[in-house]
Amino acid sequence: MPYWLEIIINFSFAWVASVGFALIINVPHRALLLCGLSGAAGWMAYWWDIQFHFGRLGSNLLGALVVGILGIFFARIKKCPVTVFNIPGIVPLVPGVPAYQAVRAMVEGKMAEAEDLLLKVAIVAIAIAMGFMLAQMVGEVFFRIINNRKKKKNLL
Repeated sequence: MPYWLEIIINFSFAWVASVGFALIINVPHRALLLCGLSGAAGWMAYWWDIQFHFGRLGSNLLGALVVGILGIFFARIKKCPVTVFNIPGIVPLVPGVPAYQAVRAMVEGKMAEAEDLLLKVAIVAIAIAMGFMLAQMVGEVFFRIINNRKKKKNLL
């Protein structure tokens, strides 16, 4: 499969997943396109990092960082809470398959396998949380710099 086609397929399915989840949780219709863009951008950051062998932790961290930063900017543009963009945007990064496999392994009594899978899920969850935390910090610093520049221009 050509590389450009893989990019289009990954972007499209991530966008559809994000918009579909946004519809389920009743996101305002004026924010749907940007929810899809946020989720697709986060997934593409994750996918490219996986392609460059950054590992699961780094890839999820960068994907969540992209979703978080875009959520902050989109919230200002559409005048909506940041969670409107962050929750649907993070859906493509959620480790649903390893969580399901961990529960299934526990039910079948394979505790060693279940522990490994739960550790993977925990690592991804921590990476996503760290990505959102870093995005919040980057957003606050960025808007503080912008506000300081505006104040300096008004003083002159």
